[in-house]
Amino acid sequence: MTLSLAASPPALLAISHGTSSPAGQLAVENLVAAVAEVATASVRGGHVDVQMPDVPAVLSSLPPDADAVIVPLLLSAGFHVHVDLVNEADKVDRDVAIARALGPDDRIARLLARRLGEARLRRADRVVLACAGSTDARAVEDCFEMARRLGVLIHREVSVGFISAAQPPLADAIRNSREGEPDARVVVSTYLLAPGYFNDLAHAMNADLICDPLLITEGPAPRELVEVVLDRYADAAARYADTRAHRPLTRRQRA
Repeated sequence: MTLSLAASPPALLAISHGTSSPAGQLAVENLVAAVAEVATASVRGGHVDVQMPDVPAVLSSLPPDADAVIVPLLLSAGFHVHVDLVNEADKVDRDVAIARALGPDDRIARLLARRLGEARLRRADRVVLACAGSTDARAVEDCFEMARRLGVLIHREVSVGFISAAQPPLADAIRNSREGEPDARVVVSTYLLAPGYFNDLAHAMNADLICDPLLITEGPAPRELVEVVLDRYADAAARYADTRAHRPLTRRQRA
C-alpha cells in the first residue's frame, strides 16, 4: 500500500517524545498549534511516551480513509523514529509515511545561535552542545553534525556532551572545555526541544551559563521549527506521491 492520491492531503501527525513537565507540554502544544495555523493538512499532536494521546490513539482518531504523515518532533533519528514509530505505523490498516527527524537542519542551528545571543554569549566563551543522547549511532552522529553547523554560525568550535546513553557525558564535555583556559566561561547550548527532565539535568551540571531549549513557553513558537516541521511533512508526502505515480506498489514505503 502507498499513500493515495486523494483530494485531501494526508494528515500531519506531529509526534513528540512526551514529558511530565507542564512547561514542556505547553511549549510543544504551542508548536503544534503554530503548525496547524499554516498547514494545508489536518494537524494532530501525539506522543511516543509519557503523555496521551499516544501514537495508536492518534492514528485511530483519523477518518477510516485518511492517509497520514508522522512528523517526529524529535531532534535526532534514533530508536523512536527507526523502531517505535515504524512499528506503530505497521499495525494500522491505513497508509502512513514517517518523515525524517527535525535535525540536523541549518534553521535549527540558527535558532540555537539565537538562544546563545539571548544569553549574551561572549567572544571568549567556550560552547558545549547539550544533547539528550541515544544508543543509536545515527542519532549520535546527528548531534555532532548539529554542533558543526552551529560552530560555523558562531565562528568557534562547539563540543558535544550527552545527558544520557552516549559519550562523552555532558559533565565531562564541560570539564574538558575548561582545560587550558580555566577563566573562560563554559556556555551550554541546549539542544533539547522543550523544558523537561533532561533540561533539568542539564541545569544541574557545572556550566557557567545554560541557554533555553529550542521551545519556551513565552511567545510564539519559533518560525524555524514551524518551517522544519512543514518541510519534513511535505518531503515525506511528496516521496509517497511520486512513488505512487511512477510505480504501483504492493507494500507501504517509508519516506
